[in-house]
Amino acid sequence: MATSTPQRGRPRSFDRDAALEQALRLFWERGYEATSVADLTAAMGIRPPSLYAAFGDKRSLFDEVVARYREGHGSYATRALAEEPTARAGVARMLREAAAEATDPEHPWGCLLISSTVNCTSPEVAEAVRLLRNANVRALESLIRADVAAGREPAETDPAALAQFTATVLQGMSQRARDGATRTELERVATDAMRVWP
Repeated sequence: MATSTPQRGRPRSFDRDAALEQALRLFWERGYEATSVADLTAAMGIRPPSLYAAFGDKRSLFDEVVARYREGHGSYATRALAEEPTARAGVARMLREAAAEATDPEHPWGCLLISSTVNCTSPEVAEAVRLLRNANVRALESLIRADVAAGREPAETDPAALAQFTATVLQGMSQRARDGATRTELERVATDAMRVWP
């Protein structure tokens, strides 16, 4: 008796992971607004139907890119704050590593979460990224507040102000990298920023 082989869906004719990395680099370099679907398909080496089938629309692709960035290139900040014994040590490491990451010639300079939604006319996209950045500031504030409570930072420390200051320095470093600042120059900024800590 003959048996039939189950029919499988047509396999994808492209490497999804490699295509996603190309999309990440394009959004990182140009930003969400200035990156068209045509730009994406050209960089990813696929046709529009394949993009929509694999990733959904441009917004869905961008959301996946942001998640990939946070797990990869952008994960240095989370690691530094989680692995160091104090918020102060974590921030010092985070800013040093930001200087290296933001100027790495292997990828676009700066930070995707900071630069990708500049001048973005899609309120939903801009708000989603803004919420991520603000959540990072609140997480840092919580770490500083815990260190104050434990006596590892002076009692008069203002955790909210210090977290805002640190986020502003980090965002400024990203922009300076995009303007051509070197790793050495940004490392000096990181060192000077830590002198402001009480």
